[in-house]
Amino acid sequence: MAIDILMPALSPTMEEGVLAKWHVKVGDVLKSGDVMCEIETDKATMEVEAVDEGKVLEILVAEGTQGVKVNAVIARIEGEGVAPSAAPAAPAPVAAAPVAAAPVAAPNPTPAAAPVAAVLAASDGSRIMASPLAKRIAEAAGINLAQVTGTGPHGRIVKADVEAARGQTGSAAPAAQVTAPTPAPTPASAPRAPSPLPYADGSYDVLPLDGMRRTIARRMTESFRDVPHFPLNIDLEIDKLLELRKQLNQVGAAQNAKVSVNDLVIKAAALACKRVPAANASYTPDGILIHHHADIAVAVAIDGGLITPVIRKAETKGLAAISDEMKSLADKARNRKLMPEDYAGGTFSISNLGMMGIKSFMSIINEPQGCILSVGAGEQRPVVKNGALAIATVMSVTLTCDHRVVDGAIGSAWLAAFKSLIEEPIGLML
Repeated sequence: MAIDILMPALSPTMEEGVLAKWHVKVGDVLKSGDVMCEIETDKATMEVEAVDEGKVLEILVAEGTQGVKVNAVIARIEGEGVAPSAAPAAPAPVAAAPVAAAPVAAPNPTPAAAPVAAVLAASDGSRIMASPLAKRIAEAAGINLAQVTGTGPHGRIVKADVEAARGQTGSAAPAAQVTAPTPAPTPASAPRAPSPLPYADGSYDVLPLDGMRRTIARRMTESFRDVPHFPLNIDLEIDKLLELRKQLNQVGAAQNAKVSVNDLVIKAAALACKRVPAANASYTPDGILIHHHADIAVAVAIDGGLITPVIRKAETKGLAAISDEMKSLADKARNRKLMPEDYAGGTFSISNLGMMGIKSFMSIINEPQGCILSVGAGEQRPVVKNGALAIATVMSVTLTCDHRVVDGAIGSAWLAAFKSLIEEPIGLML
């Protein structure tokens, strides 16, 4: 029987994706583990391997098609129970090359092409599901597949259905011509509706939304609208932290190890989550999840958006290990090579714009996490110490809290723990 190949869900948040590239064509024989295609999700571009084995019968979604819904049928392969063709024959136009799911009309159809059109589409414009062998037999016998009832999987017309129809008619007379429906114009060729925007036509360019940007827009809108959030701000003196970083990098120079301020922030945040576990939590309708480990999601800017790869069990890892892992994840993120296990399931997020000179800002909650820390730039500022004016390197941070999970007291306790670790960083080494 024919086996449907479905659009896979490659991440927990994936609802649709782009079928970026096919690695197979109609007629190829697939083995388990062969790479079939590349799917671009809101997070990465990933190769999809075959699970079932068999010959590729149809490719139903063309390369480059956007907005392909999860579980949509993208191709079919020949499984057990479908009789192979008795002799080589030219495949029907639909099976000859990748096509979109909508039927395609032959240009300037002639009477000779009418049986083929009958195979491709019913009179109401819906696509007829039939095996390539059934199509060839129907074309040769002049049978209109729109009048044949399929007994295969999902109502698919198979060889036996066409042969039964041929036996009932007892004739090979040509079927009545059925004109294939004119395909709807594609988005690229469809006439543009008048713009509702107050800008003159031709005064701007439109950058189409890819899967990542659509997902960011949807999730951030939902979070900002649905999560009752509030910010908590504090200033941290980081001169001791910078001195520790300098010493660590001098020691690690021989091994080409280099620790960043962000690595130190990740470690401090993870330890603060262990000291105040109520802040390392997530809201669910069934209750608040208190996580056993601090899986720190770190925002990484990439072309077209951002993504948050996760340092797992960050409270258990040394600074060198965190640094190496963060470099690897950031590189994979920028090359769209992250796997779902690299970015799914963080318990606490960090967004650092300090390297871009941003003094302070407030991030939007990364659901279902209960907190996200926004880190600004360290800069020299005047401070008062022991009643006298002094100069210190100060970094401002903002903790955005989901008030369903973390109230002001819990958020303040977390910031106090984080502040002690940043300002007395020897605690990061213990």
